[in-house]
Amino acid sequence: MKTSRIALTLACAAMVASCGGGGTSGNAIGNTPTPTPSSTPTPSPTSGQCSLESRQDWVLDQLDEWYLFPTLLDISVNKADHSTVQSYIDALVAPARAQSRDRFFTYITSIEEEEAFFNQGASAGFGVRLGYDSGARRAFVIEAFEGAPALGQNIDRGAELLEIGTSEATLQTVNSLMAVDGPFGVIDALGPDTAGTTRVIRLRDASGVERTVTLTKEEYDLDPVSDRYGFTIINDGGKQVGYINLRTFISTAEPDLIAGYQSLLSAGVTELVIDLRYNGGGLIWVAELMGDLMGRGRAGQVFDRITFRDSKSSNNSTYFFDPRPESIQPTKIAFITTRGTASASEMVINSMQPYLPDTDIALIGTNTYGKPVGQIAQDQASCDDRLRIVALRTENADGNADYYTGLASTVPNRCSAFDDISAQFGDPSENMLSVALDFLRGGAAACTPFSATTQGVGREFLQRENPNTAQRNVPGIF
Repeated sequence: MKTSRIALTLACAAMVASCGGGGTSGNAIGNTPTPTPSSTPTPSPTSGQCSLESRQDWVLDQLDEWYLFPTLLDISVNKADHSTVQSYIDALVAPARAQSRDRFFTYITSIEEEEAFFNQGASAGFGVRLGYDSGARRAFVIEAFEGAPALGQNIDRGAELLEIGTSEATLQTVNSLMAVDGPFGVIDALGPDTAGTTRVIRLRDASGVERTVTLTKEEYDLDPVSDRYGFTIINDGGKQVGYINLRTFISTAEPDLIAGYQSLLSAGVTELVIDLRYNGGGLIWVAELMGDLMGRGRAGQVFDRITFRDSKSSNNSTYFFDPRPESIQPTKIAFITTRGTASASEMVINSMQPYLPDTDIALIGTNTYGKPVGQIAQDQASCDDRLRIVALRTENADGNADYYTGLASTVPNRCSAFDDISAQFGDPSENMLSVALDFLRGGAAACTPFSATTQGVGREFLQRENPNTAQRNVPGIF
């Protein structure tokens, strides 16, 4: 059964540091019936239908019908006690959150904003992903995106933000901002996520050179597979190893993934390093596409199963590998992961595990986030409201699911490594990639294991308290 491209997502709706340690929503499932959005007339957003009370009532109706954990929905909550739709949602799902079943995964968002991101990666900002060290009160660029303002001024991975202001006369140190308000001090100093917002930033490049730049936020389209390092073939002592770095599971990843796997096939590559260290998830069908591209010889075998609550079991589906001409059959895979690796990323790892010997699959870095559930979209178009509801769970061919504490409890090999932002992605000297290559050479004996209960520590994503669509799917993006 195929997955349609219009309803389901596996993404991590990150609050500050909630999706990873260092730190998401979309569309998709195959011949699964797509939940039908509520039929609505078309009054203006100021009409009664779009009043706070009416929107709260609509939300409750949708959750009561679709929520994956109906016994953990607190329908006794008084809507009059809540001044926003989201705070009302948070109260309704609080029992599930207390059991780590719904960690800010059910939320209200904008139809227009979400579709712009999932269809083309549209976002407004400087075009960087930022991480911070709360103990040292420091903030860093951990990734820079092509076609955006920051990289246009040669600001790239490894740069440290030292001071931020609206002008050189108003510069404040990151240390002082964090001393007063923690990471939110830095977030506030960077200004709103709107095109035209300008900030003066003093920074230190990875090379150690300090300079002051003026940056203006612009609209740009995020490339989910970097042209610089998205796909690389590494000559590791005469052996060809494929390196894949996927930023997020959005629809524009499709042509790049197909072209990338074709390059691996042409080179005869069967050993892979798949870098999902910052990938908070996205569209299920893109995750299934990635499975197909690693499914040579597996046609008709189960990649994933998706299940809903008992009353919605007619929506359950099974996705079978559907290999393409570009598909390969990996013999070994080292997945680079952190607490920022969530949802659709975890689905790919979990779904590939049954098809590799225990000795030939590993997590490299730290444990993953732990989100084996996904969302459907229910729309109230007249109010530009899209309700993302946790309504489904995923499992692999062996039935493995419910990995709410991360995949480290199920993946047999776990090699400790740190995110070395002094080196670029795809550089074999970068610590995580170096450890991954060691594993591919020598197996688990070649690395230092981390415990299934170990939580990632250190750098965290800089993340707004109420993230927009881009920030949910690309934690730390500004």
